[in-house]
Amino acid sequence: MSEFKYACPVCGQHIKCDSSQAGTKMECPTCFQKITVPQAPSTDDQKFIITGTKPGERPAPNIPEYREVMPENNFPLVAMVIVLVLVCAVGAAVFAFRGKIFESSAAAAPTNEVASGASGQPTPVRAQAPPKPAPAPPPVAPPANDTNWTLNLNAAVIPDATAAGRIHGQDFIIERAILMNGMLILRTGRGGPLESGVTINFSGAQAEALSGESINVGTNASRAAGVTLHWKDGDQLMSGTFIKGYALRLDWGQISGNRLPGKIYLCAPDETKSYVAGTFNADIRKARPKR
Repeated sequence: MSEFKYACPVCGQHIKCDSSQAGTKMECPTCFQKITVPQAPSTDDQKFIITGTKPGERPAPNIPEYREVMPENNFPLVAMVIVLVLVCAVGAAVFAFRGKIFESSAAAAPTNEVASGASGQPTPVRAQAPPKPAPAPPPVAPPANDTNWTLNLNAAVIPDATAAGRIHGQDFIIERAILMNGMLILRTGRGGPLESGVTINFSGAQAEALSGESINVGTNASRAAGVTLHWKDGDQLMSGTFIKGYALRLDWGQISGNRLPGKIYLCAPDETKSYVAGTFNADIRKARPKR
C-alpha cells in the first residue's frame, strides 16, 4: 500500500497515512480535531497536499492531477494579425493622400486621356505643351561680289528673300518699306532718323499707278528716277544721290489692303559696290491734304 499526506482542515497540519486508511476517522496530533481521511491520490507523484474533512461534512473533492502544459506556438497567428494591421494602415494612407499620389503620377507621365474625378465626372488631364521651336536666325547680308553686284541687268538675279545688301561698305538688311508721295523708302529701323537705307523717287507716282508694273533702268539711261543711298559715318548721317549710271529692276505686285509688295535689284556705280536685292512689302501712306 502507498503512503500519502493530507492536511488537517482546521489547523493545516500535514498528516501521513497509507491508502488503506482512506475514509476512516483520525485525530489531528496538533489540534486534536476528528478528521475523516481523504481518498488517496491516483498517482504517487503528489504535487498538491489534499485536505481531510470533519466528520459529518462532505468529503473534499479530489483535486485533479496537475499536468504542466507547454504553451502552444502562436507565432503564425501573431504574424497574421501584424500583416493585417499593416495592410489596413497602408490602405488608409493611400486613401488619405490619394490626391497627391495621383497628381504626382500625372505630372511624371503627361497624357491626353480623361481621368475620373472625385465627383465621378470625367476630368480632362492637361498634357505637357510641346517645346517651342527655336527662333529663325536673322537674315545676313551677303558680301558684294560678281554674282550679286553687276550693272548688267540681263545677268541680275533677285533672291526670294528679304531685301538685303551693302550700302557704302556697310551691311544693310531692310526692316521697313514705305511708299509715300511717289517715293519708295527701304530702311533699317522702324522709325527715327534714316541711318541706313535707300530712297527711290518716282516723281510723285501713286501706288495705284505702280501696282503690277515692272521698272527697268539700265546704265545707259540719260536720266531716270533719283536713287539716294543713306549711311552713317561715325555720328554723321551721310547720303549720296544718283540720277543715272545705276542698274535697277523693280517688279511691283498687286495692292493688298494698304500694302504694295515688290522685288528689287539695285546696283550703284560707286567704288564701294553698293547694292540691294530681295523682296519687300511697302506700307502705303497718303499725303496729308494741304490746309
